Amino acid sequence: QVQLVESGGGLVQAGGSLRLSCAASGRTFFAMGWFRQAPGKEREFVAAINWNGDREPYGDSVKGRFTVSRDNAKNTVYLQMNSLKPEDTAVYYCAARIGRPSSTMDEYDYWGQGTQVTVSS
Repeated sequence: QVQLVESGGGLVQAGGSLRLSCAASGRTFFAMGWFRQAPGKEREFVAAINWNGDREPYGDSVKGRFTVSRDNAKNTVYLQMNSLKPEDTAVYYCAARIGRPSSTMDEYDYWGQGTQVTVSS
């Protein structure tokens, strides 16, 4: 059974940092990504990375502040979030697919349950 389990969310002040983790079990995925959904908004792409470390271009709103990485030995993907802003407040979802990394939500096969990130001003 495939599972993606996110962790690392929480409350942080603007300008602070958080690191999210997503541990995959059940199989190894070629591509893993992060999406987020703020209240009343559509889910948006944040970042994605493939097995050998190649990254999909980051979402425009996080470029230069967020970094995606993965540890293949642990089957885990990370999202380092720096210089956080109140508009980064959202539920962050980990996603995985067998194919290459993608910024398109519908192309992902598996999803985690999400972790809440709240940035206070």
